[in-house]
This record gives sequence, C-alpha cells and structure tokens, in this order.
Amino acid sequence: MRWKTVSAIFFLVVLYLIIGATVFRALEQPHESSQKLAILAEKLEFLAMHSCVNSTELEDLVKQVVSAVRTGVNPSGNLSNQTSLWDLSSSFFFAGTVITTIGFGNISPHTEGGRIFCILYALLGIPLFGFLLAGVGDQLGTIFGKGIAKVEKMIVKWNVSQTKIRVISTLLFILFGCLIFVALPAVIFKHIEGWSTLESIYFVVITLTTIGFGDFVAGEKGHLTEGT
Repeated sequence: MRWKTVSAIFFLVVLYLIIGATVFRALEQPHESSQKLAILAEKLEFLAMHSCVNSTELEDLVKQVVSAVRTGVNPSGNLSNQTSLWDLSSSFFFAGTVITTIGFGNISPHTEGGRIFCILYALLGIPLFGFLLAGVGDQLGTIFGKGIAKVEKMIVKWNVSQTKIRVISTLLFILFGCLIFVALPAVIFKHIEGWSTLESIYFVVITLTTIGFGDFVAGEKGHLTEGT
C-alpha cells in the first residue's frame, strides 16, 4: 500500500473520529449536565434535612462510595447478602473477558499479584484464543461458502446476472449472520436480564466487537456504572 493511500486513510479515520466526537457530544453532554444538576440538588436537599451532617462529611462519604464502585463493590444494601465478585463463576467470566479482549471493566484485579498474573495470562491467552477464532472462522467460512454456492444455484434458475446473484446471496448470508449472532442473543438477554430491545442489541454488538464498555454486563441486575 502506497504512502499516499495510507495518508488518505489516516485523514479519513481522523475525520471519522471528529464526526463521532461531535455527534456523541451533542447526544450525551446535555444528559450529563442534567445528571450533575440532579445530584447537586440531592446533596443540597440531604444537607437541608440532616443538619448534623456538613458538606465536607458528605463529600467524604461520596468519595468512598465512588471508590467502592470503581473497584466493583456495590456499597448499597446489606453487604452480607451480596455475592463475591471473585467467586469461581465470576472469576471464570473475568478470565474470559481477558483472553477475548472484551474487558467489560466491571471487575479488575487490584492486588499486585493479580495484576502481574493478569499480564502473563493475557499475553498467553489472547494468542491462544486467536487460534481458536481462526479455526472456528475457517469452519464457518467453509459452511457459509457451501451455503452460498447452493443459494446461487437456486437463483441461477431466475435468469439473473452473475453479479446480482453474488450480491443477493451475500446479502442473504449477512442477514442470516445478523440473525444468528445479534438478534437471537439479544432476544435471549432481553428475556433473562429484563433489558429493553435496544439495551439487549447494544450489549450484544458492544460485546461481539470486543469494545466492552461495561455499562451493561450479563448477570448484574443493578448496573453500577449505568446512569439513571
């Protein structure tokens, strides 16, 4: 690839980032501002109702709560009734997010030993999972290739040009892929987690693309990072 082509793609990516930043800012900043005003009003109301608490003490408590949330601990309710974030099932889930590079961010190691092991585990596990994906992709490619060939044989009978046949068959399998890998999981998560249709599709796409924001995580009814 020539430098001119690389430069053109680079500027296209930068332009795409600028457009994305502008749109996200327009959509999300008003909500952020309203949330800031809402929490400020809640603080003032709390201080007015509890004269024995001053603003400094309240801010110290808020900082402790924020710190707990960032470490993945839900400070609300009775802590004795909460399950551990590092039981076997949760740890297995975390290990999966590491080697798949999803990294939801809802839990993360905070000890030196945990972080050192996470580094080594990721360096070995990510290539291993990559080999698995390559094998699965190869098998799916073979299956889809045979399926496309069969579909094209059926469409040939319609006296359609070869180009249109390729386009139609490709679109059909893209639609089939979206149905299997996006729509079906979204329906399952909607039913199990009680999310809306948009939230379910959003979670599936963010997970499949390994973006993994962590604002929605399966198995967590109370999303610690999800805004009101």
